[in-house]
Amino acid sequence: MHAGNDQSEWLAFALQLATESGRILREAATVRPDVEVKPDKSFVTALDARIERRMREMLADRFPSHGIIGEEEAPSDGDADLVWVLDPIDGTAAFIAGLPVYGSLIALMREGEPILGIIDHPITGDRWIGVKGSPTTHNGRPCRTRTCGALGEAILSASNPDFFDAEEIPALDAMRAATAWRIWGGACMSFGLLASGRTDAAFDTRLKLWDFAPFRPIIEGAGGAITDWEGRPIDHQTGKRIMAAGDPARHREMLRLVEAAMKR
Repeated sequence: MHAGNDQSEWLAFALQLATESGRILREAATVRPDVEVKPDKSFVTALDARIERRMREMLADRFPSHGIIGEEEAPSDGDADLVWVLDPIDGTAAFIAGLPVYGSLIALMREGEPILGIIDHPITGDRWIGVKGSPTTHNGRPCRTRTCGALGEAILSASNPDFFDAEEIPALDAMRAATAWRIWGGACMSFGLLASGRTDAAFDTRLKLWDFAPFRPIIEGAGGAITDWEGRPIDHQTGKRIMAAGDPARHREMLRLVEAAMKR
């Protein structure tokens, strides 16, 4: 099969995954969930596991040779050339609290590089789709990041200041001092809004692959830049720290700030 046809097939299937995940999330949105606390003090609900299990079933049936890495279960063929990365509910704490910034994250990696990504928010009806080499879309229409003349004019998003450890606080403080405004707790919606030009930068830590794999094709396809804190492209080896900016010049400025702050 031609590579372009493969990509179309993968995207069509990813949309099926997002639709099924969204159906389950919408059905559960008005019910108070049962909650467990993981050893790392993060939350998990029975719904997280249910959604991931359903997506894994669909993948095993449609693409049995593809690998799967998900938040709730052990990896399956995680070293395969093509690996799906799943986060059934990104922003579980927000889901528990009933704040509609949570959603599902779906990515496809080829040889470790995310080439397809979906941020799906079924409660708000927002869906961002990124495919390597194609413009990012928001609800079916192309979207673009916005130009930002200086970090001093930027709106910065970050998941939670409590996620930053003592070594990372100087970098967070540098970002606070350099930007005009900060928004906390937006989960994956923050990166979708960055792709749509509603914010200017994102700065996060304590993340896992399933928390950020879809963001690379989405942010890059919208004209932005996204890397780890050292400026390395996002891939299967990326650690817990990522940053993004709608304007690549502001991303370079962020990298310089972080480098200086982490040397103190």
